[in-house]
Amino acid sequence: MSSKKRSLTLKLKKGTIACNPNQRATVNGLGLKRREQEVTLENTPAVRGMVKKVLHLVEVVAETR
Repeated sequence: MSSKKRSLTLKLKKGTIACNPNQRATVNGLGLKRREQEVTLENTPAVRGMVKKVLHLVEVVAETR
């Protein structure tokens, strides 16, 4: 098994001003604060579930293996 960890790079494509509070909290939990901001997170089931919940707001830019 490889010692490298899998990661996802996410980009916030839309603002959260018109979202419900649960979606806004999920975006904040992913570490995204502003539009067009990118973050790199470890590819875990919890992170993938959060991304699925707000997939209409974020874009998966890169997936590293």
